Amino acid sequence: MITPRRHAERHRSDRIGWLRAAVLGANDGIVSTASLVVGVAAAGAGEGNVLMTGVAGLVAGAMSMAAGEYVSVHSQADTEKADVSRERAELAADPASEERELTAIYVARGLEPGLARQVAGQLMAHDALGAHARDELGISETMSARPVQAALASAASFAAGAALPLAVVALAPPAALVVSVSGTSLVFLAGLGAVAARAGGASALVGAWRVTFWGALAMAITAGVGAWFGTVV
Repeated sequence: MITPRRHAERHRSDRIGWLRAAVLGANDGIVSTASLVVGVAAAGAGEGNVLMTGVAGLVAGAMSMAAGEYVSVHSQADTEKADVSRERAELAADPASEERELTAIYVARGLEPGLARQVAGQLMAHDALGAHARDELGISETMSARPVQAALASAASFAAGAALPLAVVALAPPAALVVSVSGTSLVFLAGLGAVAARAGGASALVGAWRVTFWGALAMAITAGVGAWFGTVV
């Protein structure tokens, strides 16, 4: 008897859901909080006001990220459930037609018609709904939406990201606040981009550059707006 061996390749697609939410949350936490405190500091606010503004931004941002991610991913989950329910009804009403549909999918992917019919028949006998959900609808256990997981990952990662520039605000001398927050935040963003890219199997350099560029642009624009309002008020 031949025992099937599992291959030792390491794939990262199972990380897509939480990794996307965590990276988005941490990136947004650093960029939005750093931009906020840099803009307020550039407008001439005192260190206490800058820190209080940053803390308020952390709390509001974390709650907003959690709520937004939950609603967004839950909408995706609802759509997936509706599609699966519709597919279940179609399988109950006309299984032969659904098997032909699955066969056509496999033929389009390169199987010969005879082999495609055999594969479709065996998969339908084993798990008809699972086969159609995966191969017709593109829904699998790995890629399915998880609203609570995404919301918690977004909120926690936003708070963690936002805490970094706030720590710099608390420790940096008031005269160098803008420079200190901007410089360290760019370093944080570069590190985040590199780590996230490596976790997903992509180039760390490209990931770091992409995140750092947009973070620098956001902080520069916010600092300019803050300085302008501080001058005209």
